[in-house]
Amino acid sequence: MSHHSPHLSRQLGLVGLAATGICSMIGASIYVVPFMIQRNVPGIGPYVLPAFLFAAIPAIFAAFAYTILASAMPRAGGSYLYASRAIHPFWGFVASFSQWFGLSIVIGVIAYVVVPFFRDMAWALGWVTVSNLLEYAPIRVGLSLVFLWGFAFVNILGIKSYEKTLIPLMILMFVLGGVVIVAGLINDQNDFAQALLAKENRSISDTVATWNWKTFLSAAALLFSSFIGFDAIAQAGGEAKNPKKNLPRAIFLAIFGVGLFYFSFTYAVYHTVPWQFVAEEALQKDLSAAGVLSYVLPPWIGVLILFGAAIALLNDLPAMILSVSRLLFSWSEDGIFPKNLSAIHPKFQTPYLAIITSTVVSTVGVLGSHFAGDFFLGIDIMVTSMLVNFLLMCVALVLFRRKNPDLHGQISIFQNPNLQQFLGWGGIVFLSLFLGVHTLKDLQAEASAWYFHSTLIWILVMGLASAYFIFRWKKLQTRDPQLSQKFKTLPEN
Repeated sequence: MSHHSPHLSRQLGLVGLAATGICSMIGASIYVVPFMIQRNVPGIGPYVLPAFLFAAIPAIFAAFAYTILASAMPRAGGSYLYASRAIHPFWGFVASFSQWFGLSIVIGVIAYVVVPFFRDMAWALGWVTVSNLLEYAPIRVGLSLVFLWGFAFVNILGIKSYEKTLIPLMILMFVLGGVVIVAGLINDQNDFAQALLAKENRSISDTVATWNWKTFLSAAALLFSSFIGFDAIAQAGGEAKNPKKNLPRAIFLAIFGVGLFYFSFTYAVYHTVPWQFVAEEALQKDLSAAGVLSYVLPPWIGVLILFGAAIALLNDLPAMILSVSRLLFSWSEDGIFPKNLSAIHPKFQTPYLAIITSTVVSTVGVLGSHFAGDFFLGIDIMVTSMLVNFLLMCVALVLFRRKNPDLHGQISIFQNPNLQQFLGWGGIVFLSLFLGVHTLKDLQAEASAWYFHSTLIWILVMGLASAYFIFRWKKLQTRDPQLSQKFKTLPEN
């Protein structure tokens, strides 16, 4: 097997790169969050769409930062590599470790929560026995692990296998999401009011919403989580074809394509379903697009919408597994983690040990979701992690020219230094605002114990990880006095 290359193989094209970002961003949350936000942020009322648009602003600044940095450093590891070369290796590790840990756990959460969507589909189709079986704990956990490790195996088999799996799933996801958009646009609120009166003898309240900046910012900070995921494109930089052009293009395709889809989807549902009804129902039960549209749609379309949500969740798995494994691979290449974790499979040319290790951590996410019965804490930790991550990418863009002029000279897009500073500082301002709002909301929330505050858990995890980094860094410095100079250049893969 010695004739095989020991390096990552650049086989991932523009469509595959864009699909990596899109599928990491669009999950089943789009079917739930724009409606349950009426409970989580009371008073947001008719301002969900404006909050969505405002939430896109820091995401766009972060996307610009990623785009510029990716054009200069097209290697596996993305956020870790950018911050470690443009600021300092420690900040590269901070930017990426909590992201890796949080996403690895969330991958397991996704694998676990997708099963109830198939259960509800079976119930809606009248397959009662199948639906009951999917509620049985050993079968639910077992099927979750089959999804998880199945997509890990797809990743190990190589980029071609990955693209052949991901791209058809992405197309199917958009087609099924289009069902919701069309259904929402061909009906209106009068149709909904008539259906509600006919089915439940109820009318829609005439509640009037009052604008409140604090409520609006809280909603935008929550909706910002919808734009997390495009960074997965940067993690795949070591396998991208023509990376200096395709990485920036893929990031813009993902962020704007997903933004347009989110806005169209949410607009379409609220076009038919009045926000007053959504706000009242959200206080009583969990809502989804399928549930609120069911009043005006035939049952078979509701089944299609449930299937769309399940596909959106499954889509997350291969893309996110690729993302987290390349972070671990990149740390190992730099010696921050044991070197053997950067091993490349001699046939498939994938970092198979990094994929397996990350999937083991995700297995903990599956089991933790099952035994704890709650997974929202993990999602809150991920939002904190990604806000810090994006913030540090913008700081890296601001400092890049001064800290590493040689690599800065490799930037091939938006080369004007003043424009770079504007984009970097714009991102710092908006992301700091969102991080402050998110943190304040978390610390002020009532919780039965301190460890139910995601901010405190994040600080604890990052404290332990930072101690590990300092230990490894000192060992590396003892072996190599020129270590700092090494981190001014790019790794081979």
